[in-house]
Amino acid sequence: MSERSPAPGGLELVQSLVNTLDVESGADSLDTAEGRTRFGLAESDIPAARELRESLRVALLAHAGHPAHREVTPLGALLTAAPLVVAVDAADGSATLAPADEGPLLSRVAAAVAQALVEGAWTRLKACEAVDCHWAYFDRSPAGRGRWCSMQVCGARAKMRRYRAK
Repeated sequence: MSERSPAPGGLELVQSLVNTLDVESGADSLDTAEGRTRFGLAESDIPAARELRESLRVALLAHAGHPAHREVTPLGALLTAAPLVVAVDAADGSATLAPADEGPLLSRVAAAVAQALVEGAWTRLKACEAVDCHWAYFDRSPAGRGRWCSMQVCGARAKMRRYRAK
């Protein structure tokens, strides 16, 4: 949907997961073998991945100041099941938060969210305010007040609706 660039660092994983569902068409790339392979998921992992995706979407909507689009398991409740460790690089002594178990998607998402919190980038990952979109995007605007995944598509539609309403 968006022509914006991907989110930085591990947030690209979060952005990609949220964007596996095209809200407008209903197409879900987790229904495809390619989509599942991209996230290292087995068929049995799909319900949990969808639950995580929608909990993330609600958090991203909140970052943009929008209400939840539906009831979901709170993201914090899901992430408590993914323990993190502090990984220290022996060569330079730098430290990062990493999943205790590299395999599960939940662990990788938890590490990405934790690292983004440390870097101050977590709240810049948002979901488009358009109810037929809710696409995840990284808000690079100076004031951090971006509202749409794309000004050319969702932003233009919203402005046109407001204009017609007058």
